[in-house]
Amino acid sequence: MPVRGPLLRFLAGIGLVLVAALSVVGGIALRGPGLMAVLVSGAMAGCVTAGVARETVEPRRRSVLESALLGVAVTVVTLLVLSGTAMLAGGGAAVLLVGLAGAGWATNRWLRERRLRAALAGPAAGRLAGASSRPAGSLRGPVPTVDELSTGDLAEEWLRSGSVLQGALAPAARQGLVARRAQVLDELERRDPAGFARWMAAGPLASADPAGYLRSEPPRADPSAETEAA
Repeated sequence: MPVRGPLLRFLAGIGLVLVAALSVVGGIALRGPGLMAVLVSGAMAGCVTAGVARETVEPRRRSVLESALLGVAVTVVTLLVLSGTAMLAGGGAAVLLVGLAGAGWATNRWLRERRLRAALAGPAAGRLAGASSRPAGSLRGPVPTVDELSTGDLAEEWLRSGSVLQGALAPAARQGLVARRAQVLDELERRDPAGFARWMAAGPLASADPAGYLRSEPPRADPSAETEAA
């Protein structure tokens, strides 16, 4: 719908104006000592955020400094908005605002996890369903193991999961995604060691497409070896 974009921007603008107004009211209500306490709380939150960002080993969207500044800003603005809300509408309204913010954060986190599961399990399960001639209504199911996927599918999953890692994920989801990517790497190396070595030497693995370096399918076994084994 063409109205959706402008409407969302309009609502976001109104929200920013309300946040700014409540922050000003909250700052006036707190005065000097209260403002100092808010700034100290913001500095502590920034230190904690910087420590968490520094310990993150996976690719992150922001640098340590940007994460620290964001933590300071969010903490200070949140405390000022709560103070302004309590002054204008009472403590009950401030508590209600905290509850609504927490519910919104939880809902957003749940939607992110759902999109992650759909990005990983949906396409892979659909390809596996097509290979086994299952009906279209039964596409949902367990994620196939890496040895059940073709080399092209593994390359697609590597690139897709790398993009997902750039977003905000829960620690458990990020750990599971990293473990899955490690399985994909092991399977690609097993299928074509020489092509895998060329891919490793090409540059950063997160941006390079392995499909251009590896054979499209695993090498077939030698018929004479199969005959001897039989």
